[in-house]
Amino acid sequence: MGVLNRTPDSFSDGGRSFELDDALRRAEELVESGADIIDVGGESTRPGAQPVDAPEELRRVVPVISEIRRRWPGVVLSVDTSKIEVAASSLDAGADLVNDVTAGSAPGILDLVARSNAGIVLMHMRGEPRTMQSDISYANVVAEVHEYLRGRAAAAVSAGIPSHRVWLDPGIGFGKGDEGNLALLAALPDLAAIGHPVLIGPSNKTFIGHLTGADLANRLPGTLAALSPAVGIERAVVRVHDASATIQFLEIARRLHEASP
Repeated sequence: MGVLNRTPDSFSDGGRSFELDDALRRAEELVESGADIIDVGGESTRPGAQPVDAPEELRRVVPVISEIRRRWPGVVLSVDTSKIEVAASSLDAGADLVNDVTAGSAPGILDLVARSNAGIVLMHMRGEPRTMQSDISYANVVAEVHEYLRGRAAAAVSAGIPSHRVWLDPGIGFGKGDEGNLALLAALPDLAAIGHPVLIGPSNKTFIGHLTGADLANRLPGTLAALSPAVGIERAVVRVHDASATIQFLEIARRLHEASP
């Protein structure tokens, strides 16, 4: 899953794809790099981010989704939103998947996804982007996050979304400390054992900088290392900014995994 943020303030690439032409060039870059999914977002969810109202978010994401669907009809399209009106318009415009950092909390959004024969990513986040890093203490971060996602997945299935279209994301960097992020990444096989596809998004996150000293522009090696728990999991998706380097890493890592005695 390649990231396309049509936002002025996202932590890793804020402003680079804000204009429509720039967003479409970014989409072309991701397609040519081999990304299977393009995740279009119109509201930053970085720590401390301010919310965007629905009309502005719609203005940012729907034209991009419509044009990507027209130009590259075979690509899987995801909309990164937690607002039901943005999800509805994006699905009408051609999106296949709703990537929801609030795990389907908005009233009606699970029913919408079910009626649309779409999929949903349910992510764990403590609080909201403005406040999520103010409380990062857990008695057992893996157990608590997995239990929450298990419950949200059950709600999604009860709403009529097929199990294979309900993806679970532990929310790396969303209300967790460095050690919590590492524990959740290491426990990805346990999350997959719940029975749903899993998604992780450690790309360029702050914990990589904390642990390695790397600045934002130099976190690709740490990002690739953080993806290693996904190797060997049958239904795993990685959400990244650098699709080309990620595909190369995963190809070799997968082959090594398969060659292991």
